[in-house]
Amino acid sequence: MSKRKKIQQVTVYEEAPPIQQGILATLETNYMPYAMSVIVSRAIPEIDGFKPAHRKLLYTMYKMGLLAGNRSKSADIVGTTMRLNPHGEGAIYETLVRLTRGNESLLHPLVDSKGNFGKVYSRDMAYAASRYTEARLAPICTEVFKDIDKNTVEFVDNYNGTLKEPVLLPTTFPNLLVTPNTGIAVGMASSICSFNLEEVCNAVVGLLKNPDYNVEKSIIAPDFSTGAELIYNPEEMARIYETGRGGFKLRSVYTYDKDNGCIEVSEIPYTTTIEAIIDKIHALVKAGKFKEITDVRDETDLKGLKIAIDIKKSADPDVLMQRLFAATPLMDSFSCNFNLLIDGRPVTLGVRDILLHWIDFRKRCIHGRLGFDLEKNREKLHLLEGLAKILMDIDKAIRIIRETEKERDVIPNLCRGFDIDKMQAEYIAEIRLRNLNKEYLLKRIGERDALTKEINEIEGILGDEDKLSNIIAAEQRAIIKKYGQPRKTQIVDAEETTTKPTIFVEDYPVSLYLTREGYFKKIPATSLRTNPAIYVKEDDAIIQIVAAQNVDDILFFSNKHNCFKIKAHELEEHKPSQLGSYLNNVLSSEDDEKILFVAATGDYNGHLLFAFENGKAALVTLSSYATQNNRKRLLNAISDKSPLIFADHLTAHRNYTVTFMGRKGEMRRFVFNTDILPIYSAKNAGGVQVAKLPPRDGKMLSFAPAEGDTTTELLPSRGELVQDNTQLTL
Repeated sequence: MSKRKKIQQVTVYEEAPPIQQGILATLETNYMPYAMSVIVSRAIPEIDGFKPAHRKLLYTMYKMGLLAGNRSKSADIVGTTMRLNPHGEGAIYETLVRLTRGNESLLHPLVDSKGNFGKVYSRDMAYAASRYTEARLAPICTEVFKDIDKNTVEFVDNYNGTLKEPVLLPTTFPNLLVTPNTGIAVGMASSICSFNLEEVCNAVVGLLKNPDYNVEKSIIAPDFSTGAELIYNPEEMARIYETGRGGFKLRSVYTYDKDNGCIEVSEIPYTTTIEAIIDKIHALVKAGKFKEITDVRDETDLKGLKIAIDIKKSADPDVLMQRLFAATPLMDSFSCNFNLLIDGRPVTLGVRDILLHWIDFRKRCIHGRLGFDLEKNREKLHLLEGLAKILMDIDKAIRIIRETEKERDVIPNLCRGFDIDKMQAEYIAEIRLRNLNKEYLLKRIGERDALTKEINEIEGILGDEDKLSNIIAAEQRAIIKKYGQPRKTQIVDAEETTTKPTIFVEDYPVSLYLTREGYFKKIPATSLRTNPAIYVKEDDAIIQIVAAQNVDDILFFSNKHNCFKIKAHELEEHKPSQLGSYLNNVLSSEDDEKILFVAATGDYNGHLLFAFENGKAALVTLSSYATQNNRKRLLNAISDKSPLIFADHLTAHRNYTVTFMGRKGEMRRFVFNTDILPIYSAKNAGGVQVAKLPPRDGKMLSFAPAEGDTTTELLPSRGELVQDNTQLTL
């Protein structure tokens, strides 16, 4: 049987040529609409102080009747809001959480909540699911929705055209500056801090009286729901008020419980959390930077925020807190970027300009409300004027209605009988029979005078900018009286915080060990008592042991003629059994740089003795290495004319044995006392000749303290300069 191969037929399509399109055209067509949508419809607040997500949520709650009444389940609120904001219940609920009283994000919460809504100052304190919590609008929302049904703001269709929603909310106070707002759009971001409601309203009143009013007279500085202290810098704050950009620092508030040896932090910056602070302190304590701290924990409860920091009795709490402010989020920065939308366009404005724009917005709202009231009053007056005409002959009106055969002819007959229009006739025809008495009719007609007076007043206000300003000012005073509250964030002058705090360092004896391979150990004396055996790497050896205190400065001298300075307390502590730290990594020195000598000092008293291979020795004052600033590396710290073979730290004169090769190749040795050496103040002094070496290939072989040496008189601190070519006669 022959095998047949099945041939598969493949259709080959001719590949279409690629479409050529410029990158600018692509961005304009595809990316720009998305960017504008994010900016305008999502991330940047408008002049009423709300982003679209906030506005849709609050308006939904308003329409649900939650401004006055019982709370509703958050899940019900979230579900109803999706009719205006179809972005998923998770995003809507997060928006609701931030607006609640329980979350404490706002100075004036817009939602009265019941249940666990988390805390703005806690990263791990999560809010409960929406099915467990309840919410309703807070009383201050009366000012947010005031007269919203009187044409104060424009309404548009929702996303599917089934409902109407407001473009803005007619807030009667500058909510944009009272409610903090942050958002990241495409190509821009917004970060607006909160200010005290009373101060903002007073600034509005001042601007209404005088457009050139300095708002800094009323608005002292930002105010936050988490309190803390604001480090006030007048120049920086003026820049923020003027341009809408800048930054300032917030500092935690603490008290010290002396009986328990505990620092209690009760207020933290708005920009951080309890967990971030505790994690940072734990890391610093573990690194040995804060040895005076024994424990730190979160003791936040129903009474409020509390971070407890246990410290040793010897520690100064104020000095310690100054260090913690510099090293942890206990002091944090808030960056201002007052980006907002004005008539759909993003702009960056200062505080004063924001208030002026808000005043214009509020005037438009009042114009709309007054126009609505004016139209309603005119309509009512028109109806009452028709009613006045039938008062002259009520019986005629009854007879016309009774004698009209068809219902559709009642209105036309009344119009002809009393010379009134259709609207007036409809109003008269709807009056119930029991109200066709003289008292009722006279009372209704008497309202004409009040309506006429009210219409004249409204027309007068609409034509007078000063009267409009007086209405806004009166609203601000009423809001201050009803909702004003003292500042939560206190002001601290920046000059009071510029002094550099004294760093507390625990003082105790330590031993420093330097090995030939460049390893270094700092071992507390207490560790040596229990384990005196010092471990070193195989084929390595200890070349120097220095006794020091934990508060001393440690000087490391290298073969590259450099001196590295570091605080003893900044060095890692080791156990005798540990290998130690590799100095090139600790000092950030060059790979081929080797440390030859270590000195420790607390007061820079005494002298350093350097002996060089060329037979010279130099006695340099230790104070020459003291620096006012915290320099880590000193160049030209040793003479580079000859290799260093010996160094010592002296506080008194002593004898040394010098060994060198004589002219005839014999080994020569002598002992001399350092009192014959001149004292140099220049760090890189070449010294004086102490050994007369052969002219060729001569070098000093060794330089060491003499056996059985005892020190003599203390070294003087002469510090005079000596020429390097000076030679001593021994």
